[in-house]
Amino acid sequence: MRRADFEQILNKFGHKNNSNENKDVNETTQNYETILKKFADKLSKQLQHSTPSESTMSDFDNFIFGQLQHQQSSYAEIQQYGISVSNIFYNSPTAVLYEQALNYEKNSFISSTGALCCSSGTKTGRSPSEKRIVKHPDSSSQIWWGKVNIPLEEKSYLINRERAIDYLNLQERLFIVDGYAGWDPVFRVKIRVITTRAYHALFMQNMLIKPDNATPEDFNPDFIIYNAGCFVANRYTVGVTSQTNVSISFERGEMVILGTQYAGEMKKGVLTLMMFLMPQCSQLPLHSSCNVGYRGDVTLFFGLSGTGKTTLSADPSRQLIGDDEHVWTDKGVFNIEGGCYAKCKDLSREKEPEIFDAIKFGSVLENVTFNETTRVINYDDVSITENTRCAYPLEYIKNCYIPATIDTHPSNIILLTCDAFGVLPPVSLLTIEQATYHFISGYTSKMAGTEQGVYEPTATFSACFGAPFLPLHPMVYAEKLAKRLDKHNTTAWLINTGWVSGSYGSPSGHRIPLKYSRKLIDKIHDNTLIQCEFKQMDIFGLKIPRFIEEVPSEILDPSLGWANTQEYNKKLTQLAKLFKTNFEQFSDKATDSVLAAGPRI
Repeated sequence: MRRADFEQILNKFGHKNNSNENKDVNETTQNYETILKKFADKLSKQLQHSTPSESTMSDFDNFIFGQLQHQQSSYAEIQQYGISVSNIFYNSPTAVLYEQALNYEKNSFISSTGALCCSSGTKTGRSPSEKRIVKHPDSSSQIWWGKVNIPLEEKSYLINRERAIDYLNLQERLFIVDGYAGWDPVFRVKIRVITTRAYHALFMQNMLIKPDNATPEDFNPDFIIYNAGCFVANRYTVGVTSQTNVSISFERGEMVILGTQYAGEMKKGVLTLMMFLMPQCSQLPLHSSCNVGYRGDVTLFFGLSGTGKTTLSADPSRQLIGDDEHVWTDKGVFNIEGGCYAKCKDLSREKEPEIFDAIKFGSVLENVTFNETTRVINYDDVSITENTRCAYPLEYIKNCYIPATIDTHPSNIILLTCDAFGVLPPVSLLTIEQATYHFISGYTSKMAGTEQGVYEPTATFSACFGAPFLPLHPMVYAEKLAKRLDKHNTTAWLINTGWVSGSYGSPSGHRIPLKYSRKLIDKIHDNTLIQCEFKQMDIFGLKIPRFIEEVPSEILDPSLGWANTQEYNKKLTQLAKLFKTNFEQFSDKATDSVLAAGPRI
């Protein structure tokens, strides 16, 4: 596909200037223009009586002139959105954003390693039940309406939007971030964020791809995020059920955030946008991490938060393309983001050196605690939230792959799950049909803290390992995945990073040690695991290696690790029934071969 073809899609689903919504010409803009004109007139007159080598303006005049030009440029640009705040920080340097956060945002500190520590307030995770998609004739027939995508009438969206803009207009200062989603120039989407917090600005400057020498008037965004999360929604608005609301309009190319300061809402809003746009041009967006070996072999890791995508893809022996969001195109893979967003609970240099060392000046730490004297972070303390996080630029990973796009198709895909039942094997080889079935199912245990109200692992199914971010039906993505696996001879694996020897909370159950998960993935990458002898697991029909050096047999085969075989079979059957019940919602669109790839009871 050519860029021009993708531009046609963006013209249909993308931001459009609605100048008729903001007809008032602000007096402040006119004042800026008047002052600038006076400076220009002064300069013109003085030039008539000056020698070529002399400056006709004082250093102070030059400084003020430059500041006014920059501020007026940013200010005039946001006037079209109905925003009249004159103090604008546009794509500000990191040091400036630190200063603003430390001076004006409560509970902001600098850690001992130089990271900016911020608080997201009462919301320390996403609020998926408060996400809304604007119902519009151009996209309504495509949207997967239901619990994931709850419709919002356009009138209600406009009320939210006006409420957000009214709040933005009450601020003394605003922050604008312009950046790209997507490293591939063909499928790049221009994102603009308008927010009230320096913390949010630095977060998105880390997570988006930085444009070269961008100016607000030249950027012309495809999608705008109005982040007024410090101000609550009106729960009496039709379709709004609480003081928190995150709503997206694909036709307007906009997102409005009210009632939550959790920065991850912006990041996942961009992912939701790409999940909608990419299938329009026959590309496959994925909630996945990705790395590449020095032989050029590419691996995609699928999984929800807490399953190990970020940790396992940050491999010192491979180059990181990205940790969370990618697109598998007709020619290869590209990262959607310009940064990484890692969980920090129990983080240490010994366990995750690449991530630990990335937390330095320019990184944003969320909701962590620290020693008041030394400012050393206590990553074991989750008293604020289990979902402590750090956002840092991709280049902070020493062996990152930049530009984060590669014209090579994946050799392996790894579906990551965190099984709280303790019955799934740590590794199993999948057929294309099994890979499709487990991709659609998206089974894992929702980890504590990643969403509001989740305090311990809970068994859940999240289609395509990212249901909260799927605007389209899961079969749209699954069918594209199956075709690519077949076309490019890609091998599929299921990796369980959850419990063995018992279920979560049982006396004998424990999490699979990270060293074993790493060992298994190493053997996938060096092609030794594919050469193993496999046996078939009962009920699920998964192929398990009979023997792997350095991995205990009671971990490799979960049935051997349980002291009570009867209890193991009970849990195995219980999980199988949950799989079958969950898949009933997809059975009308799934092929017979995919249905047959599920568990058999």
